[in-house]
This record gives sequence, structure tokens and C-alpha cells, in this order.
Amino acid sequence: MAIVDIFSKRQRALRGESPDVYTYSDLPRPLRTQVVQIWLDTLGNASVYDRPGVGGAYRRIVETLRREYGVFRLPAPDDREQEVYIGELVSFFLHEADVERALDAVELSFRIIDRYTRDWDYMYRSDASEAADAAIEELNARFREHGVGYQYTDGEIIRIDSELLHAEVVKPALRLLNGKQYAGAQQEFLKAHEHYRVGNAKEALNESLKALESVMKAICDKRGWIYGKGCAAKDLIQVCLDKELIPAFWQQHYSSLRSLLESSVPTGRNKLSAHGQGNQPVDVPTHLVSYMLHMTASAIVFLAEAEASLP
Repeated sequence: MAIVDIFSKRQRALRGESPDVYTYSDLPRPLRTQVVQIWLDTLGNASVYDRPGVGGAYRRIVETLRREYGVFRLPAPDDREQEVYIGELVSFFLHEADVERALDAVELSFRIIDRYTRDWDYMYRSDASEAADAAIEELNARFREHGVGYQYTDGEIIRIDSELLHAEVVKPALRLLNGKQYAGAQQEFLKAHEHYRVGNAKEALNESLKALESVMKAICDKRGWIYGKGCAAKDLIQVCLDKELIPAFWQQHYSSLRSLLESSVPTGRNKLSAHGQGNQPVDVPTHLVSYMLHMTASAIVFLAEAEASLP
């Protein structure tokens, strides 16, 4: 099922109700419920439970978890008998306090979705493979939507910071932007991540560039460096280089920085989001947006720390 950008989501986004980009220690109840709904749509529900593929899928997940945890039955909030396997899994997942154990259930279930539900004879669906792809895509979108720093990739649940250096790049950028002089840039940077989380790829690229430009303008204002009205990223980068924001003896070592900044964040945004699309809509891949956001964060950290080191 497609994710719908309902009114309440848009209002939360407008209010900026997300103090950090990702969390790792909580799986909100709405997210867990949405995961169960994906299971029921893709793995199957009680109405098709008697089909060999469906019953076998839930049985494999539950028995794997039982064996690995060393229990005869998955923990549940009470001792009431649950519907065989499917009810046991759902009850465990909805109530398990240990996030890593809850993610065990997500990982195992989506491996089944990824590897077994694509066959026509699993639930006699002509669109079985497309349904599996859609389920995985929705799971990862729901993680982003709730600001939970995990995703399913190649058979595993991984932490976003393991792939994209969230802890080493994004959080330091947010800390640096917490100062009064960078208030505008902080707002734009958080807005970029909010757009990314809800799937607005082009808007995320636009806000990431705004944040980078705002940081450079703030540095120029603080230092009294002159830049033209309506100055673009390329011109601001040149001002920072001319003023030796990068120390002269490091400029050769960092000779690629200007190219990196100009060709990654600004150019990516300009080509994919800022200008007219022509006759065909331009689809910006999620992995590209992720890369651009982290490139922006890395550039922000470098520029702010370089400015702080100047006499």
C-alpha cells in the first residue's frame, strides 16, 4: 500500500517536530503496527493461513526466534493462547521492549518476504515480486518517517549510521549549527532531513543546499567578508577559499575540496531539483539523496570548524 501524505503529517513537518534526525532505542507503537500491517498484506493473514506457503513462513520465523532465544514460546504480555505462529509473532513484536529483539522479528520476516513470497504459488499472486519490492520499500520509508535509524538492505537490518556515518557527520553538524549565528542553516538542515524522511527527495536537496549556503554566508558575515547579493554556492565557496578559510599550506592537500563542494551538493541539487523538469518528471533516487545530505553535513562540519580555528 502506498504511503499517504495525510494532513497531520504535513502539519508535524511544518512545525519541525523532530529534534534529531534518527533514533535507535525505540520502535514507536505506530511503526510496529505498520510493520504488522505489511506482514498481513505480504506474508498473509488468517484468511489465507491454511496455504502451505503462508503457514510455513510464520512457522519458520517463530521457530527460529524460539530456538535462538532458548524458549518454547515467544514472550507475550499474558499466558493466553495465541493463534498458532501468526498471533504469537504479532503479540511478541508489538510488546517486546528490547528493540534489538523486535528488530530480529523484522529482519527474519523481511528475509522471508524478500526470498519466498516472490513465487506465484506462495499466495497465487500474479504481482508477487512487485508486492515484495513494495513491502521492503514501505518498511524503509516507515523507518525514515518515524525517524528510526534502521533500514532493510540485502537481507539484513542495518543502522543508518553504519552506512552513512550519521553519528560522525550529521550529529556533529547539528551541534555546530546549534549556535545563534547558524540558526537559519540549522532550520534548513533539519528541514532537509524531514523531507528525506517523508520521501520528498527534491525538496530535501533544495534545503540541503540552502543550509550549506547559509553556513557560508554566516561565516562571511561574522568575518566581514564581502559577497554579492543573491550570491550562489559557487561564489560563496570562492570567497571562503580566497579568504583562506582553508589555511594556505593546506590548500594543495585539499585541492579537491572546491571541486567536491561544487560538484556534489550544489550541482546535484541544480541538476535534479532546482530547475524545470521538462516533459518527463525527474525521479531522484533515495540513495542519492542520502549521499547528498551527508555530503552537506560533512561540508558544514569542515567549514564551521575551519572558521572557529581562524584567529
